[in-house]
Amino acid sequence: MVFFPISFYFYALSLIAALFVYPNTKYSYIKWFSPFLLATLVVEALGFYLSKIQEPNVFIFNFFSLIEFIFYMLIIRHIIKSRKAKKIIAGSSVVYFFISIGNILFFQGIGRFHSITYSLGCLVIVCICFYYFMELFSSPRSAKLSGDPAFWICSGLLFFYCCSFPLYAFLNFWMGFRWMWKSFTDIINILNIFLYTLFIIAFICSRTRKYISSSS
Repeated sequence: MVFFPISFYFYALSLIAALFVYPNTKYSYIKWFSPFLLATLVVEALGFYLSKIQEPNVFIFNFFSLIEFIFYMLIIRHIIKSRKAKKIIAGSSVVYFFISIGNILFFQGIGRFHSITYSLGCLVIVCICFYYFMELFSSPRSAKLSGDPAFWICSGLLFFYCCSFPLYAFLNFWMGFRWMWKSFTDIINILNIFLYTLFIIAFICSRTRKYISSSS
């Protein structure tokens, strides 16, 4: 029997939650998560299988993590209000894509994890999440944050990438030491569980409630 890392089951739970709310949410960006989470499950399963048969899987995660960063940039771009900030994020996503492709293909190489551009992606996500919170708390309109899916998504991304930045920056170094690699994977699993738990909360918050009036 194959046992995936526990974080894999949280990916699956978040996909189920995204599919559950898909027809009953008014937030278009929430609907974008369903195909993304399905792709995440497939990539994680394939990467896990390749590691079990002792085949290289770094190239898969190199390219998928690039897609992941672009996806989150577009999600936050959709959430924020400022048109100027939206343009900056759109331009940054294009620049980041080409820098990452160049790094993966020609600098660090396909066979090594692209720690340089991954760290850059972490910084970009953290910066635009900070901008979201600045925009949120400077707004004159009060909002119930516990019921706002954008709040939960950006909180999860901010925490995850703040914590994972120093870890992934030296990933190629950790991989050379078995005991350090084990600690690294345990920490990343915990961070992923936290992130996808907040995604699940966001999906549940986004569900449009239907009220049925009863006539007496």
